[in-house]
Amino acid sequence: MTKFPYLRQDFLASIVVFLVAVPLCIGVAVASGVPAELGLITGIVGGLVTGVMRGSSLQVSGPAAGMTVLVFEAVSEFGVAALGVIVLMAGLLQLAMGFLGIGRWFRAISVSVVEGMLCGIGLVIIAGQIYAAAGLKAPESGIGKIVGLPGAFTDALGSTEAMTSLAIGAGAIAVIVLWKKLPKAVQSVPGALAAVVLATLATLAFNLPVATVEVEGLLGVIQPPGTEALSQLAAPAIWGTIIAFALIASAESLFSAAAVDRLHDGPRTQYNKEMIAQGAGNTVCGLLGALPMTAVIVRSSANVNAGAKTKASRVLHGVWLLLFAAAMPWALALIPLPALAGILVHAGWKLIPFRQVVALWRAHKGEALILVVTAVSIVAVNMFEGVLIGLALSVVKTAWEASHVKLEVIDKGAGPIQAYLSGNATFLRLPKILDNLESLPQDRPVELDLSGLHHLDHACRTALESWAERHSATGTEPVKVTEPEPAPEAEKVTAA
Repeated sequence: MTKFPYLRQDFLASIVVFLVAVPLCIGVAVASGVPAELGLITGIVGGLVTGVMRGSSLQVSGPAAGMTVLVFEAVSEFGVAALGVIVLMAGLLQLAMGFLGIGRWFRAISVSVVEGMLCGIGLVIIAGQIYAAAGLKAPESGIGKIVGLPGAFTDALGSTEAMTSLAIGAGAIAVIVLWKKLPKAVQSVPGALAAVVLATLATLAFNLPVATVEVEGLLGVIQPPGTEALSQLAAPAIWGTIIAFALIASAESLFSAAAVDRLHDGPRTQYNKEMIAQGAGNTVCGLLGALPMTAVIVRSSANVNAGAKTKASRVLHGVWLLLFAAAMPWALALIPLPALAGILVHAGWKLIPFRQVVALWRAHKGEALILVVTAVSIVAVNMFEGVLIGLALSVVKTAWEASHVKLEVIDKGAGPIQAYLSGNATFLRLPKILDNLESLPQDRPVELDLSGLHHLDHACRTALESWAERHSATGTEPVKVTEPEPAPEAEKVTAA
Protein backbone atom coordinates (compact mmCIF):
# COMPACT_ATOMS: atom_id res chain seq x y z
CA MET A 1 0.00 0.00 0.00
CA THR A 2 2.94 2.30 0.63
CA LYS A 3 3.79 1.99 -3.06
CA PHE A 4 0.43 3.61 -3.90
CA PRO A 5 -0.28 5.88 -0.93
CA TYR A 6 -3.07 7.75 -2.70
CA LEU A 7 -4.81 4.79 -4.38
CA ARG A 8 -8.13 5.34 -2.57
CA GLN A 9 -8.28 9.08 -3.40
CA ASP A 10 -7.28 8.50 -7.02
CA PHE A 11 -9.76 5.61 -7.43
CA LEU A 12 -12.69 7.68 -6.15
CA ALA A 13 -11.64 10.71 -8.26
CA SER A 14 -11.44 8.52 -11.38
CA ILE A 15 -15.08 7.45 -10.91
CA VAL A 16 -16.18 11.10 -10.71
CA VAL A 17 -14.17 12.06 -13.81
CA PHE A 18 -15.56 9.04 -15.69
CA LEU A 19 -19.14 10.09 -14.86
CA VAL A 20 -18.42 13.66 -16.01
CA ALA A 21 -16.67 12.45 -19.18
CA VAL A 22 -19.31 10.05 -20.51
CA PRO A 23 -22.03 12.55 -21.51
CA LEU A 24 -19.45 15.10 -22.72
CA CYS A 25 -17.56 12.57 -24.90
CA ILE A 26 -20.82 11.45 -26.51
CA GLY A 27 -22.26 14.96 -26.83
CA VAL A 28 -19.14 16.45 -28.41
CA ALA A 29 -18.99 13.62 -30.95
CA VAL A 30 -22.63 13.98 -31.97
CA ALA A 31 -22.30 17.77 -32.23
CA SER A 32 -19.18 17.31 -34.38
CA GLY A 33 -21.12 15.24 -36.89
CA VAL A 34 -19.37 11.92 -36.19
CA PRO A 35 -20.47 8.65 -34.48
CA ALA A 36 -20.80 8.88 -30.69
CA GLU A 37 -18.25 6.10 -30.18
CA LEU A 38 -15.47 8.25 -31.65
CA GLY A 39 -15.85 10.64 -28.72
CA LEU A 40 -15.47 7.73 -26.28
CA ILE A 41 -12.38 6.49 -28.14
CA THR A 42 -10.76 9.92 -27.78
CA GLY A 43 -11.63 9.92 -24.06
CA ILE A 44 -10.09 6.44 -23.70
CA VAL A 45 -6.90 7.53 -25.46
CA GLY A 46 -6.81 10.66 -23.29
CA GLY A 47 -6.77 8.44 -20.22
CA LEU A 48 -4.64 5.49 -21.30
CA VAL A 49 -2.07 7.28 -23.52
CA THR A 50 -1.85 10.97 -22.55
CA GLY A 51 -2.77 10.08 -18.97
CA VAL A 52 0.40 8.05 -18.35
CA MET A 53 2.74 10.67 -19.81
CA ARG A 54 4.51 13.49 -18.03
CA GLY A 55 3.49 17.14 -18.24
CA SER A 56 0.54 18.11 -16.08
CA SER A 57 -0.21 15.40 -13.55
CA LEU A 58 -3.83 16.22 -12.71
CA GLN A 59 -5.41 17.60 -15.88
CA VAL A 60 -7.60 15.24 -17.91
CA SER A 61 -7.70 15.04 -21.71
CA GLY A 62 -10.47 14.05 -24.10
CA PRO A 63 -12.79 15.49 -26.77
CA ALA A 64 -13.54 19.14 -26.04
CA ALA A 65 -16.54 21.36 -26.75
CA GLY A 66 -14.02 24.03 -27.81
CA MET A 67 -13.01 21.94 -30.85
CA THR A 68 -16.57 21.06 -31.90
CA VAL A 69 -16.95 23.92 -34.39
CA LEU A 70 -13.59 23.24 -36.04
CA VAL A 71 -14.20 19.47 -36.29
CA PHE A 72 -17.68 19.99 -37.74
CA GLU A 73 -16.26 22.35 -40.39
CA ALA A 74 -13.49 19.85 -41.24
CA VAL A 75 -15.89 16.89 -41.50
CA SER A 76 -18.27 18.95 -43.68
CA GLU A 77 -15.46 19.97 -46.04
CA PHE A 78 -13.24 16.89 -46.19
CA GLY A 79 -15.43 14.03 -44.92
CA VAL A 80 -15.26 11.74 -41.86
CA ALA A 81 -12.63 9.57 -43.58
CA ALA A 82 -10.18 12.51 -43.66
CA LEU A 83 -10.64 13.28 -39.94
CA GLY A 84 -8.05 10.65 -38.94
CA VAL A 85 -5.44 12.14 -41.29
CA ILE A 86 -6.06 15.67 -40.01
CA VAL A 87 -5.82 14.62 -36.34
CA LEU A 88 -2.76 12.43 -37.04
CA MET A 89 -0.83 15.26 -38.72
CA ALA A 90 -1.93 17.73 -36.02
CA GLY A 91 -0.61 15.31 -33.38
CA LEU A 92 2.73 15.02 -35.18
CA LEU A 93 2.92 18.84 -35.34
CA GLN A 94 2.29 19.01 -31.60
CA LEU A 95 5.04 16.46 -30.99
CA ALA A 96 7.45 18.53 -33.09
CA MET A 97 6.51 21.72 -31.23
CA GLY A 98 6.98 19.96 -27.90
CA PHE A 99 10.42 18.56 -28.80
CA LEU A 100 11.48 21.96 -30.19
CA GLY A 101 10.51 23.65 -26.90
CA ILE A 102 7.69 25.75 -28.39
CA GLY A 103 5.15 24.69 -25.75
CA ARG A 104 6.01 27.42 -23.27
CA TRP A 105 5.55 30.12 -25.94
CA PHE A 106 1.81 29.50 -25.96
CA ARG A 107 1.76 31.35 -22.65
CA ALA A 108 2.60 34.50 -24.63
CA ILE A 109 -0.72 34.43 -26.54
CA SER A 110 -2.96 37.31 -25.53
CA VAL A 111 -5.56 36.22 -22.98
CA SER A 112 -8.08 38.43 -24.83
CA VAL A 113 -7.63 36.37 -27.99
CA VAL A 114 -8.12 33.11 -26.08
CA GLU A 115 -11.19 34.44 -24.27
CA GLY A 116 -12.53 35.76 -27.59
CA MET A 117 -11.92 32.35 -29.18
CA LEU A 118 -13.86 30.60 -26.42
CA CYS A 119 -16.64 33.20 -26.63
CA GLY A 120 -17.00 32.76 -30.40
CA ILE A 121 -17.01 28.97 -30.06
CA GLY A 122 -19.59 29.20 -27.28
CA LEU A 123 -21.93 31.33 -29.41
CA VAL A 124 -21.70 28.96 -32.39
CA ILE A 125 -22.22 25.90 -30.16
CA ILE A 126 -25.29 27.44 -28.48
CA ALA A 127 -26.85 28.48 -31.80
CA GLY A 128 -26.15 25.14 -33.47
CA GLN A 129 -27.33 22.98 -30.56
CA ILE A 130 -30.65 24.84 -30.25
CA TYR A 131 -31.48 23.43 -33.71
CA ALA A 132 -30.32 19.97 -32.56
CA ALA A 133 -32.47 20.24 -29.42
CA ALA A 134 -35.51 20.91 -31.60
CA GLY A 135 -34.61 18.11 -34.02
CA LEU A 136 -34.09 20.61 -36.87
CA LYS A 137 -31.25 20.89 -39.39
CA ALA A 138 -28.92 23.80 -38.60
CA PRO A 139 -27.54 26.17 -41.28
CA GLU A 140 -23.85 25.63 -42.02
CA SER A 141 -22.43 29.08 -41.24
CA GLY A 142 -22.20 30.64 -37.78
CA ILE A 143 -24.08 33.75 -38.90
CA GLY A 144 -26.71 31.56 -40.58
CA LYS A 145 -27.26 29.65 -37.34
CA ILE A 146 -27.85 32.83 -35.34
CA VAL A 147 -29.94 34.66 -37.96
CA GLY A 148 -32.08 31.57 -38.56
CA LEU A 149 -33.07 31.08 -34.90
CA PRO A 150 -36.36 33.07 -35.03
CA GLY A 151 -37.48 31.04 -38.05
CA ALA A 152 -36.46 27.81 -36.34
CA PHE A 153 -38.55 28.65 -33.27
CA THR A 154 -41.52 29.42 -35.54
CA ASP A 155 -41.12 26.04 -37.28
CA ALA A 156 -40.80 24.26 -33.91
CA LEU A 157 -44.05 25.84 -32.62
CA GLY A 158 -45.92 24.17 -35.47
CA SER A 159 -44.58 20.68 -34.70
CA THR A 160 -45.45 18.52 -31.68
CA GLU A 161 -42.33 16.41 -32.17
CA ALA A 162 -40.07 19.49 -32.32
CA MET A 163 -41.63 20.97 -29.19
CA THR A 164 -41.27 17.65 -27.34
CA SER A 165 -37.63 17.43 -28.39
CA LEU A 166 -37.03 21.06 -27.37
CA ALA A 167 -38.64 20.38 -23.99
CA ILE A 168 -36.21 17.49 -23.37
CA GLY A 169 -33.25 19.77 -24.20
CA ALA A 170 -34.57 22.58 -21.99
CA GLY A 171 -35.18 20.08 -19.21
CA ALA A 172 -31.56 18.86 -19.44
CA ILE A 173 -30.30 22.43 -19.06
CA ALA A 174 -32.62 23.00 -16.09
CA VAL A 175 -31.34 19.84 -14.37
CA ILE A 176 -27.69 20.89 -14.79
CA VAL A 177 -28.36 24.41 -13.46
CA LEU A 178 -30.55 23.32 -10.53
CA TRP A 179 -28.36 20.33 -9.63
CA LYS A 180 -25.80 22.66 -8.04
CA LYS A 181 -28.44 23.82 -5.55
CA LEU A 182 -29.04 20.30 -4.21
CA PRO A 183 -27.26 18.79 -1.17
CA LYS A 184 -23.56 17.93 -1.55
CA ALA A 185 -24.28 14.20 -1.29
CA VAL A 186 -26.54 14.39 -4.36
CA GLN A 187 -24.00 16.50 -6.24
CA SER A 188 -21.52 13.61 -6.08
CA VAL A 189 -23.35 12.53 -9.23
CA PRO A 190 -22.40 15.07 -11.97
CA GLY A 191 -25.25 17.26 -13.18
CA ALA A 192 -24.66 16.43 -16.86
CA LEU A 193 -24.91 12.70 -16.16
CA ALA A 194 -28.06 13.22 -14.08
CA ALA A 195 -29.57 15.21 -16.98
CA VAL A 196 -28.88 12.40 -19.45
CA VAL A 197 -30.21 9.68 -17.14
CA LEU A 198 -33.39 11.62 -16.28
CA ALA A 199 -34.02 12.54 -19.94
CA THR A 200 -33.51 8.89 -20.97
CA LEU A 201 -35.91 7.64 -18.27
CA ALA A 202 -38.54 10.24 -19.24
CA THR A 203 -38.24 9.32 -22.93
CA LEU A 204 -38.65 5.60 -22.18
CA ALA A 205 -41.42 6.04 -19.60
CA PHE A 206 -43.61 8.23 -21.81
CA ASN A 207 -42.47 6.74 -25.14
CA LEU A 208 -41.60 10.23 -26.39
CA PRO A 209 -40.98 10.71 -30.15
CA VAL A 210 -37.39 12.04 -29.95
CA ALA A 211 -34.25 10.97 -31.80
CA THR A 212 -31.67 8.92 -29.90
CA VAL A 213 -27.96 8.23 -30.38
CA GLU A 214 -27.10 5.92 -33.29
CA VAL A 215 -24.81 3.08 -32.22
CA GLU A 216 -22.27 1.28 -34.42
CA GLY A 217 -19.97 -0.28 -31.79
CA LEU A 218 -16.33 0.61 -31.08
CA LEU A 219 -14.81 -1.64 -33.74
CA GLY A 220 -17.38 -0.48 -36.29
CA VAL A 221 -16.31 3.18 -36.10
CA ILE A 222 -12.52 2.81 -35.93
CA GLN A 223 -11.31 3.97 -39.33
CA PRO A 224 -7.50 4.22 -39.69
CA PRO A 225 -6.41 6.65 -42.44
CA GLY A 226 -6.41 4.88 -45.78
CA THR A 227 -4.59 5.65 -49.03
CA GLU A 228 -7.43 7.81 -50.33
CA ALA A 229 -7.54 9.88 -47.13
CA LEU A 230 -3.74 10.27 -47.08
CA SER A 231 -3.82 11.48 -50.70
CA GLN A 232 -5.80 14.53 -49.53
CA LEU A 233 -2.59 15.81 -47.93
CA ALA A 234 -1.57 16.91 -51.42
CA ALA A 235 -4.31 19.57 -51.28
CA PRO A 236 -3.12 22.84 -49.69
CA ALA A 237 -6.58 23.51 -48.18
CA ILE A 238 -6.35 20.62 -45.74
CA TRP A 239 -3.10 21.96 -44.25
CA GLY A 240 -4.83 25.09 -42.99
CA THR A 241 -7.22 22.83 -41.06
CA ILE A 242 -4.32 20.69 -39.75
CA ILE A 243 -2.47 23.77 -38.49
CA ALA A 244 -5.68 25.10 -36.92
CA PHE A 245 -6.25 21.78 -35.13
CA ALA A 246 -2.67 21.72 -33.79
CA LEU A 247 -2.54 25.36 -32.67
CA ILE A 248 -6.01 25.60 -31.15
CA ALA A 249 -5.81 22.21 -29.40
CA SER A 250 -2.38 23.16 -28.01
CA ALA A 251 -3.53 26.59 -26.84
CA GLU A 252 -6.64 25.16 -25.17
CA SER A 253 -4.59 22.41 -23.45
CA LEU A 254 -1.86 24.69 -22.16
CA PHE A 255 -4.26 27.38 -20.96
CA SER A 256 -6.21 24.62 -19.20
CA ALA A 257 -2.94 23.49 -17.60
CA ALA A 258 -2.30 26.99 -16.26
CA ALA A 259 -5.83 27.08 -14.82
CA VAL A 260 -5.48 23.62 -13.23
CA ASP A 261 -2.16 24.62 -11.65
CA ARG A 262 -4.05 27.31 -9.74
CA LEU A 263 -6.42 24.69 -8.32
CA HIS A 264 -3.86 22.51 -6.51
CA ASP A 265 -0.54 22.63 -4.68
CA GLY A 266 1.08 19.67 -6.45
CA PRO A 267 3.76 19.64 -9.17
CA ARG A 268 3.51 22.46 -11.72
CA THR A 269 2.93 21.80 -15.40
CA GLN A 270 5.97 21.19 -17.61
CA TYR A 271 4.65 22.84 -20.75
CA ASN A 272 6.85 21.24 -23.38
CA LYS A 273 6.29 17.77 -21.92
CA GLU A 274 2.55 18.42 -21.78
CA MET A 275 2.69 19.42 -25.47
CA ILE A 276 4.43 16.11 -26.24
CA ALA A 277 1.79 14.19 -24.24
CA GLN A 278 -1.02 15.94 -26.15
CA GLY A 279 0.77 15.28 -29.45
CA ALA A 280 1.16 11.57 -28.64
CA GLY A 281 -2.53 11.33 -27.74
CA ASN A 282 -3.66 13.06 -30.94
CA THR A 283 -1.32 10.91 -33.03
CA VAL A 284 -2.99 7.77 -31.63
CA CYS A 285 -6.46 9.34 -32.07
CA GLY A 286 -5.57 10.09 -35.69
CA LEU A 287 -4.46 6.49 -36.31
CA LEU A 288 -7.83 5.32 -34.96
CA GLY A 289 -9.80 7.91 -36.96
CA ALA A 290 -11.15 9.49 -33.76
CA LEU A 291 -11.84 13.07 -32.62
CA PRO A 292 -8.96 15.38 -31.65
CA MET A 293 -8.22 15.72 -27.94
CA THR A 294 -7.30 18.58 -25.71
CA ALA A 295 -6.94 18.94 -21.97
CA VAL A 296 -10.41 19.86 -20.72
CA ILE A 297 -10.92 22.22 -17.79
CA VAL A 298 -14.32 20.72 -16.80
CA ARG A 299 -12.94 17.21 -16.36
CA SER A 300 -9.65 18.48 -14.92
CA SER A 301 -11.30 20.64 -12.25
CA ALA A 302 -13.62 17.72 -11.39
CA ASN A 303 -10.52 15.55 -10.99
CA VAL A 304 -8.84 18.03 -8.62
CA ASN A 305 -12.02 18.75 -6.65
CA ALA A 306 -12.65 15.02 -6.23
CA GLY A 307 -9.34 14.70 -4.36
CA ALA A 308 -7.03 13.22 -7.02
CA LYS A 309 -3.36 13.21 -6.03
CA THR A 310 -1.56 11.55 -8.95
CA LYS A 311 -2.00 10.78 -12.65
CA ALA A 312 -3.49 7.38 -11.66
CA SER A 313 -6.97 8.95 -11.48
CA ARG A 314 -6.99 10.05 -15.11
CA VAL A 315 -5.57 6.72 -16.30
CA LEU A 316 -8.29 4.83 -14.39
CA HIS A 317 -10.98 7.10 -15.88
CA GLY A 318 -9.77 5.89 -19.30
CA VAL A 319 -10.14 2.28 -18.13
CA TRP A 320 -13.74 2.91 -17.00
CA LEU A 321 -14.56 4.57 -20.36
CA LEU A 322 -13.16 1.52 -22.20
CA LEU A 323 -15.18 -0.91 -20.08
CA PHE A 324 -18.33 1.18 -20.55
CA ALA A 325 -17.91 1.42 -24.34
CA ALA A 326 -17.13 -2.29 -24.67
CA ALA A 327 -19.66 -3.73 -22.21
CA MET A 328 -22.61 -1.32 -22.49
CA PRO A 329 -22.84 0.02 -26.06
CA TRP A 330 -26.62 -0.61 -25.92
CA ALA A 331 -26.88 2.13 -23.28
CA LEU A 332 -25.82 4.74 -25.85
CA ALA A 333 -28.79 3.92 -28.09
CA LEU A 334 -31.18 4.94 -25.29
CA ILE A 335 -29.79 8.49 -24.89
CA PRO A 336 -32.03 11.23 -26.42
CA LEU A 337 -30.12 13.58 -28.74
CA PRO A 338 -31.87 16.72 -27.39
CA ALA A 339 -30.51 15.93 -23.90
CA LEU A 340 -26.96 15.94 -25.30
CA ALA A 341 -27.78 19.18 -27.14
CA GLY A 342 -28.92 20.70 -23.84
CA ILE A 343 -25.64 19.69 -22.17
CA LEU A 344 -23.67 21.35 -24.96
CA VAL A 345 -25.78 24.52 -24.86
CA HIS A 346 -24.88 24.76 -21.17
CA ALA A 347 -21.19 24.03 -21.99
CA GLY A 348 -21.26 26.73 -24.69
CA TRP A 349 -22.76 29.22 -22.23
CA LYS A 350 -19.94 28.50 -19.79
CA LEU A 351 -17.40 29.31 -22.53
CA ILE A 352 -18.69 32.90 -22.85
CA PRO A 353 -16.60 35.06 -20.46
CA PHE A 354 -19.24 37.58 -19.37
CA ARG A 355 -17.37 38.76 -16.25
CA GLN A 356 -14.06 39.04 -18.07
CA VAL A 357 -15.58 41.22 -20.81
CA VAL A 358 -17.03 43.64 -18.24
CA ALA A 359 -13.78 43.77 -16.24
CA LEU A 360 -11.70 44.27 -19.39
CA TRP A 361 -13.98 47.05 -20.65
CA ARG A 362 -13.54 48.93 -17.39
CA ALA A 363 -9.76 48.56 -17.22
CA HIS A 364 -8.51 47.89 -20.78
CA LYS A 365 -10.96 48.86 -23.50
CA GLY A 366 -8.50 47.87 -26.23
CA GLU A 367 -8.25 44.31 -24.87
CA ALA A 368 -12.05 44.09 -24.60
CA LEU A 369 -12.29 45.16 -28.26
CA ILE A 370 -9.86 42.39 -29.28
CA LEU A 371 -11.98 39.85 -27.38
CA VAL A 372 -15.20 40.98 -29.07
CA VAL A 373 -13.66 41.20 -32.57
CA THR A 374 -12.18 37.69 -32.22
CA ALA A 375 -15.54 36.28 -31.12
CA VAL A 376 -17.49 38.04 -33.88
CA SER A 377 -14.91 36.98 -36.51
CA ILE A 378 -15.26 33.31 -35.51
CA VAL A 379 -19.04 33.55 -35.81
CA ALA A 380 -18.92 35.52 -39.09
CA VAL A 381 -16.05 33.73 -40.89
CA ASN A 382 -14.73 30.55 -39.30
CA MET A 383 -12.69 29.33 -36.36
CA PHE A 384 -9.17 29.49 -37.82
CA GLU A 385 -9.47 32.82 -39.58
CA GLY A 386 -11.27 34.34 -36.59
CA VAL A 387 -8.36 33.44 -34.30
CA LEU A 388 -5.86 34.81 -36.85
CA ILE A 389 -7.79 38.10 -36.99
CA GLY A 390 -7.68 38.29 -33.19
CA LEU A 391 -3.94 37.56 -33.08
CA ALA A 392 -3.23 40.15 -35.79
CA LEU A 393 -5.26 42.78 -33.94
CA SER A 394 -3.42 41.95 -30.71
CA VAL A 395 -0.03 42.36 -32.41
CA VAL A 396 -1.06 45.70 -33.97
CA LYS A 397 -2.36 46.97 -30.61
CA THR A 398 0.88 45.96 -28.86
CA ALA A 399 2.99 47.58 -31.57
CA TRP A 400 0.92 50.77 -31.38
CA GLU A 401 1.22 50.97 -27.60
CA ALA A 402 4.96 50.26 -27.76
CA SER A 403 5.51 53.12 -30.21
CA HIS A 404 4.74 56.03 -27.89
CA VAL A 405 6.60 59.11 -29.07
CA LYS A 406 6.53 62.70 -27.87
CA LEU A 407 7.52 65.78 -29.87
CA GLU A 408 8.17 68.91 -27.86
CA VAL A 409 8.75 72.18 -29.78
CA ILE A 410 10.36 75.23 -28.11
CA ASP A 411 10.23 78.49 -30.03
CA LYS A 412 11.71 81.48 -28.22
CA GLY A 413 10.76 83.83 -31.05
CA ALA A 414 14.35 84.36 -32.10
CA GLY A 415 17.11 81.97 -33.03
CA PRO A 416 16.59 78.35 -34.00
CA ILE A 417 13.44 76.42 -33.18
CA GLN A 418 14.22 73.47 -30.90
CA ALA A 419 12.37 70.18 -31.46
CA TYR A 420 12.82 67.33 -28.97
CA LEU A 421 11.72 63.78 -29.88
CA SER A 422 11.50 61.18 -27.11
CA GLY A 423 10.11 57.65 -26.75
CA ASN A 424 9.93 55.07 -29.56
CA ALA A 425 9.84 56.46 -33.09
CA THR A 426 8.35 53.78 -35.38
CA PHE A 427 6.56 53.87 -38.73
CA LEU A 428 3.22 53.66 -36.87
CA ARG A 429 3.74 57.18 -35.47
CA LEU A 430 5.48 58.60 -38.53
CA PRO A 431 2.51 60.54 -39.95
CA LYS A 432 2.03 62.39 -36.65
CA ILE A 433 5.77 63.21 -36.38
CA LEU A 434 5.97 64.52 -39.96
CA ASP A 435 2.77 66.56 -39.66
CA ASN A 436 4.21 68.38 -36.65
CA LEU A 437 7.65 68.95 -38.19
CA GLU A 438 6.25 70.15 -41.53
CA SER A 439 4.09 72.71 -39.71
CA LEU A 440 7.25 74.48 -38.45
CA PRO A 441 8.10 77.80 -40.17
CA GLN A 442 10.15 77.20 -43.35
CA ASP A 443 12.23 80.37 -42.92
CA ARG A 444 13.58 79.47 -39.47
CA PRO A 445 16.53 77.20 -38.59
CA VAL A 446 15.60 74.04 -36.65
CA GLU A 447 17.56 71.98 -34.12
CA LEU A 448 16.18 68.42 -33.99
CA ASP A 449 17.22 66.58 -30.82
CA LEU A 450 16.79 62.80 -31.04
CA SER A 451 18.79 61.95 -27.91
CA GLY A 452 15.61 61.12 -25.97
CA LEU A 453 14.62 58.30 -28.34
CA HIS A 454 14.87 54.72 -27.09
CA HIS A 455 14.23 53.34 -30.57
CA LEU A 456 14.37 54.85 -34.07
CA ASP A 457 13.40 52.49 -36.88
CA HIS A 458 14.67 52.70 -40.44
CA ALA A 459 11.45 54.17 -41.86
CA CYS A 460 11.49 57.03 -39.32
CA ARG A 461 15.18 57.75 -39.80
CA THR A 462 14.78 57.93 -43.58
CA ALA A 463 11.70 60.14 -43.31
CA LEU A 464 13.42 62.54 -40.86
CA GLU A 465 16.45 62.82 -43.13
CA SER A 466 14.19 63.61 -46.11
CA TRP A 467 12.31 66.24 -44.10
CA ALA A 468 15.61 67.84 -43.00
CA GLU A 469 16.75 68.04 -46.63
CA ARG A 470 13.48 69.65 -47.74
CA HIS A 471 13.52 72.14 -44.86
CA SER A 472 17.10 73.16 -45.68
CA ALA A 473 16.48 73.36 -49.46
CA THR A 474 14.69 76.73 -49.15
CA GLY A 475 17.96 78.43 -48.26
CA THR A 476 17.43 78.14 -44.53
CA GLU A 477 20.33 77.11 -42.32
CA PRO A 478 20.69 73.28 -42.44
CA VAL A 479 18.76 71.39 -39.78
CA LYS A 480 21.03 70.47 -36.90
CA VAL A 481 20.35 66.89 -35.74
CA THR A 482 21.48 65.44 -32.40
CA GLU A 483 21.62 61.66 -32.76
CA PRO A 484 20.12 59.22 -30.20
CA GLU A 485 22.41 57.91 -27.47
CA PRO A 486 24.50 54.96 -28.74
CA ALA A 487 23.03 51.55 -27.80
CA PRO A 488 24.90 49.18 -25.47
CA GLU A 489 27.18 46.65 -27.17
CA ALA A 490 24.57 43.86 -27.01
CA GLU A 491 21.97 46.02 -28.80
CA LYS A 492 24.12 47.63 -31.47
CA VAL A 493 23.26 45.03 -34.09
CA THR A 494 19.53 45.49 -33.48
CA ALA A 495 19.68 49.28 -33.55
CA ALA A 496 21.76 49.43 -36.72
